[in-house]
Amino acid sequence: MSSKHNEYDYDEDEDDDEGDFVPGADDDDDLDDDFEEEDGDLDDGDSPFLTGHLYMDDGKLTFNDSHEGQSFRLDALEALPSSWSLQNPALEKPVVFSGSLKAPIKATINITKMDSAATIDPLEQRFLDTQMKMQPLLEDPASKAKPPARAKAGDGDDDDDDEEKEEAPPVEEEEEEEEIIELSGKELKARVQLLEKIVTFFVFDYTRRGLLDVDKLTVCSMMNFKILVRAGQITAEERTALINAPPDPNPGSMPENTKSWLSELQWAQMKSLEGLEVFKKGGKLTEALEQDSLGWKRWYTEEKAEIADLPRSVRDLGPFHRLFLLRILRPDRIGAALTEFIIANLGTEYIDQDPFDMEKCYAESTSITPFFFVLFPGVDPTPTIEALGHKLGYTETNGKLVNISMGQGQETVALNALNKFAQMGGWIMLQNIHLMQAWLKQLERALEVVEEFAHDDFRCFLTSEPPGAMQGRLWDLIPEPILQRCIKISDEAPTDLKSNLRRAYSKFSQESIDACLKPKEFKATLFALCFFHSLISGRIKFGAQGWSKKYPFNDGDLTICGQVLRNYLNNAEALGTDVPWPDLRYIFGEIMYGGHITDPWDRRVNNEYLSVLINPELLAGSNLCTGFKSPDASKLEYAQYMKYIEERFPPEIPQMFWLHPNAEIGFLTNQGISTFQTIAEISGGGGGGGGGGIEGAQALITAYMGQLPENLDMIEIRSRLKEEDYTPFVIVSLQESDRMNLLLGHMRSSMIELELGISGALNVTDKMEDLARDLQLNKVNALWAEKAYPSLKLLASWFADLMDRVAQCVAWTSVLTLLKSVWLSGLFNSMSFLTSNMQVAARSNNLPLDFMTNRCRFYNTRDLNDISGVPPKGVNVHGLFMEGAGWEDGKGDEEGYITESKMKDLHPVMPICNIFSVHIEEMDWNGMYHCPVFSTSLRGATYIFTANIRMDADDVEVRWTLAGAALLTQDD
Repeated sequence: MSSKHNEYDYDEDEDDDEGDFVPGADDDDDLDDDFEEEDGDLDDGDSPFLTGHLYMDDGKLTFNDSHEGQSFRLDALEALPSSWSLQNPALEKPVVFSGSLKAPIKATINITKMDSAATIDPLEQRFLDTQMKMQPLLEDPASKAKPPARAKAGDGDDDDDDEEKEEAPPVEEEEEEEEIIELSGKELKARVQLLEKIVTFFVFDYTRRGLLDVDKLTVCSMMNFKILVRAGQITAEERTALINAPPDPNPGSMPENTKSWLSELQWAQMKSLEGLEVFKKGGKLTEALEQDSLGWKRWYTEEKAEIADLPRSVRDLGPFHRLFLLRILRPDRIGAALTEFIIANLGTEYIDQDPFDMEKCYAESTSITPFFFVLFPGVDPTPTIEALGHKLGYTETNGKLVNISMGQGQETVALNALNKFAQMGGWIMLQNIHLMQAWLKQLERALEVVEEFAHDDFRCFLTSEPPGAMQGRLWDLIPEPILQRCIKISDEAPTDLKSNLRRAYSKFSQESIDACLKPKEFKATLFALCFFHSLISGRIKFGAQGWSKKYPFNDGDLTICGQVLRNYLNNAEALGTDVPWPDLRYIFGEIMYGGHITDPWDRRVNNEYLSVLINPELLAGSNLCTGFKSPDASKLEYAQYMKYIEERFPPEIPQMFWLHPNAEIGFLTNQGISTFQTIAEISGGGGGGGGGGIEGAQALITAYMGQLPENLDMIEIRSRLKEEDYTPFVIVSLQESDRMNLLLGHMRSSMIELELGISGALNVTDKMEDLARDLQLNKVNALWAEKAYPSLKLLASWFADLMDRVAQCVAWTSVLTLLKSVWLSGLFNSMSFLTSNMQVAARSNNLPLDFMTNRCRFYNTRDLNDISGVPPKGVNVHGLFMEGAGWEDGKGDEEGYITESKMKDLHPVMPICNIFSVHIEEMDWNGMYHCPVFSTSLRGATYIFTANIRMDADDVEVRWTLAGAALLTQDD
């Protein structure tokens, strides 16, 4: 007899005598003794099973509980006591008997007490009720004949030898008929919708387990839009317009009253919205924007524009169409708006994710589905895997688990262990497989082979770091067949400052403190060190303004620094000396954490953090950041420090990182733009080969070809030059013009080829398809970008910027002398122009070029008309933007200075700058900030030179270093 859940077992005892069964009477010994459960005796307090007898009462199937003496019929749900119900009966077939029940039979019925607090959907209750009804017993006429009585032992032996036994005819069992559940049209529709919701969520929940946190909102938004399109709630045209936000090719001039807060690109994008039906109501959108400029600006400046009241002309827009305005005018709030939109349409479960559960994940796996863990700083899956292995009996001690850290010489060891454990059954962990690029093809083949003979208990765990910015996508780092075979797990650590600090301090203990001979100094410095670790780990979320690249800071750096700190303090106590603060800062900043850092400007930020955190003022209770002081180390022990973190840590704001609130706006803006760019790239803008889907690019080709200027006539330009005219500045102008011709020629030829492909004159190639897709996605083609200059602009803005660059080349080559002010942003190679400035000064003053440097002085004007001509020394440049700070203009001839940013002014325009070259011994940095100048906000490799930026008299350089203040030649 089975004790399996959700089953009814009816076993007739052939030894039972016929007779009536009296409900509630004592069970006879045969019945009680014969009935056994695998798990032992059952009673109501220990098991969900009831044991007893089934019998007929007035033609109804009735159950008698052996322990309680209660009897109830099983012909309907209502017959059960109100406190009991069958468990998951929807999974069972209705019970059907053939023949009559002449004697009681032993039975085990899976019945559970109903939770009085539980609520069941009415439709679901009807479905369960129908399944719980029992079929009436069927009387089989053939079964009414009494079967021959069994002979008693010792009687009729001779008769048995002489007489032929008659075999009883077999009883034909009637086939079970499944009951058809009748649902009304409304109920059926509701049932299907319920199933759709369940399936959709489970698929998404399984998928997001392997997604990076930054991609979860993107994937969920894509799915939400697709569901709404299929449901007919939005159109495919509206979805495409929201994702791409294409600018109008001919937007017209922007009104003067909007130029102070609206960009040309935003104006063109708003103009394109007028083509959508929903924005045609109440007049043209741009006309309303011009007429009610103050109302629109008021909404534009709201802190949370996604929930603020819209301007009067568009106040009736629904939640979806509100996203269009946020997408164009307030991209920093589009992430929050998408989150609320998803919650309203799909539910909070699509945003809120349960913590990673290794046991649940393991239950979904098999011997041929490896696990693939993406590694993140502060998160190590090894303890989680080992803990589950210990629970299930797979440990290194008993030889059923092996952990191999991949590196040189481990290739054969790993493959042998993989085959061994696949055969015998066990767990194998291969750590850091991203380090073995050449070997991964062998691993891919090995995983295919072991599928044929893998033991049921075999499991394989793989770990890899995510690809860096220069490595591309994960499937470019790890072979795609390996990823497709695996259950992918991306369990990122929390990025908020409090969680990072809590986790960092948990790496130590009271024993760590007791082991130091200077406990007060150790506790204060260790807490500051943990806070430093939290700062540099959390700063990455601010993009390039935080760090120019992602560095793999990890808990190992922190714990080793803690050991170094203890050793140095113990040594200082033994020698009777003070705490060696400079030595500690150097070891932490240049060796331990600095060992990860490759960019010199990032290294400067790292060291400045240590200079303000690791110093003697810690012992006096200095501020670690805005609103958070270093506690009195003489009064707190380890447990009190943990309590201090939980109770006294303030809400996180950018100022705690020494950054301006604009840094968060910039981060959110880039995140919102990136979300839609990713959706657009995944969705695609063109079709397959043969020209399918590329026809949509024809109108854009016509528009761009109509504006594209002719190449500069370099033969004619050079013919006007004499040998003595080839000065450093003229040479730069010729180099810039040559590169511009190369770019223009490539753009022209590629668009002509695409036109011929669309018309059918040429076969459509992959390059043509890529160009067509990029044109429709408002994206700069990769082959164009290779021959162009560093830029993060979208295609429409990039093309307008290109026209301005061509105009400067034309103006410069027309006069073949230095312009009164050069648009530094408009050069392919800005550094060569600044080098030519040093060459001219070195030749004029007969100084060596290697000892020259450029010095900056900013005027108090941004209007080129205020500049009369070429400066007496050096060059004038314009087109610079400040990031991470603002600029206060000076009075009269006095130079301005760097100051705090204005809210929502992410990249204020700098005044015209005079750059002249001096000997390095004449360069004075007093009261100056060493400001790096980059081509784009990506910083890093786009570095040009270091500018001297004047500070206020009582200002300090560390403030702007930690704020990430820098000059850019382009406003993204």
